[in-house]
Amino acid sequence: SLQRRRCLYLHTGRACSQMVEVLLAALILVCSSVSCGSAGGYTGLPAVLGGIYSYQYGGAHSGFSGANGERAQQLDQRFYLLKLPVARAAMAVGGCLLVFPCVLILVGVLRVPWHFPARLLIESTLYLVVAVGTVPALYYFLHSPLSVYNSSVCKEREHLYQSKGYHGFWCSLHGAQIAAGLLGCMAAMAYLVSAGLAVRDYRTVHEQKQKPLQL
Repeated sequence: SLQRRRCLYLHTGRACSQMVEVLLAALILVCSSVSCGSAGGYTGLPAVLGGIYSYQYGGAHSGFSGANGERAQQLDQRFYLLKLPVARAAMAVGGCLLVFPCVLILVGVLRVPWHFPARLLIESTLYLVVAVGTVPALYYFLHSPLSVYNSSVCKEREHLYQSKGYHGFWCSLHGAQIAAGLLGCMAAMAYLVSAGLAVRDYRTVHEQKQKPLQL
C-alpha cells in the first residue's frame, strides 16, 4: 500500500542519517541555549537579610554585601550581554539545522525523490553547502567568545568571585560550548554522509526508472 511504501523510507540509510542529524541539531540547540538561558551569578536578597547576595545556582550566602554585591551584579549583567549575541546566533543556526533534516525526512516519506529524482542531486548539493558552511560557523562560535573571555569585564568578574572562594567563573570556554563544537563537527560529517547517500539513491532511482524502457 501507499502508506507502507512511505513508512519504508524511514528504514533507509538516508533517513537514518537524517534522524541522526535531527538528534545532533537538537543537542547543539540545547548546548547553545546554556549561555543564553540565564545571566547567572548573584542576586540581591531582601534588605531584611542585610543586603547579602545569594548564589543563584547553589543558594549559598556569598558574603557579598554593599558595593561588592552591586559590583558583582553589574559584572554579571555586562558579561551576560557580551556573550548573548554569539549564543543567540548559535541557537538560530541550531534551529535551522534542526528544521533542515526534518523537512527532508518529510519529503522522503512523501516519495518526492521517486517522482523527481533530480531533487536528490539538489539535496546532495545542499548537504555539501551546509557541511562546508559548518566550518566557518564553528570557527566563529569557538573564536568569538575568546574576545569576551579576554575582556576586562570577564577578568574582573573572575577575580571578584575567586576572592570569595567561588570557582567555575573562569574566563575560558565552558563545557557546553565545547560540546556544541564537537557536535557541530559530528553534524558536518553526517551531512557529508547524507550527500553521498543522496547521490547513491539518485543513481538507484534513475536505474529503476530506466528498466521499463530497456524492456
